[in-house]
Amino acid sequence: MNIPLAERLRPTRLDDVVGQTHLIGEGKILTNILKTGRIPNMIFYGPSGTGKTTVANICANAANRAFFKLNATTASLKDVREIADKISEHENGILLYLDEIQNFNKKQQQSLLEYIENGKITLIASTTENPHFYVYNAVLSRSTVLEFKSILPKDIKRAVLRAVEAVKNDYPDREIEFSDEAADHIANASGGDVRKALNAVEVCVLSQSYSMTDKICVTLDVAVDCTQTSSFAHDKNGDDHYDVISAFQKSIRGSDADAGIYYLARLLSGGDLITACRRLLVIASEDVGLAYPNAAVITKACVDSALQLGLPEARIPLAEAVILLANSPKSNSAICAIDEAMSDVQTTDTGSVPLHLKDSHYKGAASLGRGVEYKYPHNYENAYVPQQYLPDKIKNKKYYIPHNNKTENSFKSYIEKIKGGGKE
Repeated sequence: MNIPLAERLRPTRLDDVVGQTHLIGEGKILTNILKTGRIPNMIFYGPSGTGKTTVANICANAANRAFFKLNATTASLKDVREIADKISEHENGILLYLDEIQNFNKKQQQSLLEYIENGKITLIASTTENPHFYVYNAVLSRSTVLEFKSILPKDIKRAVLRAVEAVKNDYPDREIEFSDEAADHIANASGGDVRKALNAVEVCVLSQSYSMTDKICVTLDVAVDCTQTSSFAHDKNGDDHYDVISAFQKSIRGSDADAGIYYLARLLSGGDLITACRRLLVIASEDVGLAYPNAAVITKACVDSALQLGLPEARIPLAEAVILLANSPKSNSAICAIDEAMSDVQTTDTGSVPLHLKDSHYKGAASLGRGVEYKYPHNYENAYVPQQYLPDKIKNKKYYIPHNNKTENSFKSYIEKIKGGGKE
């Protein structure tokens, strides 16, 4: 049977696992857990190819437990029950590795509790999505969440070089020359995924094995041709997607145009034009806001152009919007005002609309006192007359607090003038 290289090289000891130095090593949590021989319920969270399955298998071996693996994409509770029924066959217990647990619905996840609470099964679940969003709270509270991080290119290169040595055994009668530049490219092009890197090594060697010469040469050109990818992989449905969106907005909010352009490139490289457009519209009002109101108008024009053009040309007006927003003065006074008002409406008894503001466009309204004392501002100087607009219970509430910028300072001056607080 032709077993893939990545599977053949799967580590059987923690010391051989590439990366995850925040979890593995002297004094680190996973290493300490395995030393005890007692494995708690855990959730491994992180991108593909970062060692989650490998570590789960190592945990099972360390605790001398039978190891069963299910993928929640295709598995059912019947499969879980069948594994649990085998407990009598395994004196030291069972470790169930449930991959992609986010694909179990709430009811299915709840049903897991029966097995992990009675001790029949120790559960190690994995997910590429943030478990705090996708895993049922009762399961989450009974598990230790460990985040697996994308592996650095320098660490992946170690795995690549190890793979090159291993693949030489497949061609005992031929010399394999694997250039350092090719190894570097694969390490950088794998997107933090060791499995992808090892598969690339295997494909590179295989692609050159047709040659009848005594030597198989893998050059940089061969590696580039075989990987057919950059070092970046963007999953529009993955957790990393939301991290990129977050970084995109925070970079523009922080007035870093270069970072904003970079994260825009990541979104567009993943084909996610719509998210980029929507986020820019939000930023224009949330972060730039009243400090430069025209930013919203210009951004809308750029977004409309991008949607009409489509990719790849859409990148140009969107880049313009990013640079404009990043370099514009900032004010979040609008979002602060509406969020505080929404909070009051949803959590506080704010009282009724003042009687003089209530609708009076019907017979009998005057007899009820509705609208009787309303003063029409346009009948007064500067179209302003003092009167109460907020409900009695919050009549002195201030939601909008002007920030210190040219536009809002002009707002402040105008309001102070018409209300008698300032002089021309």
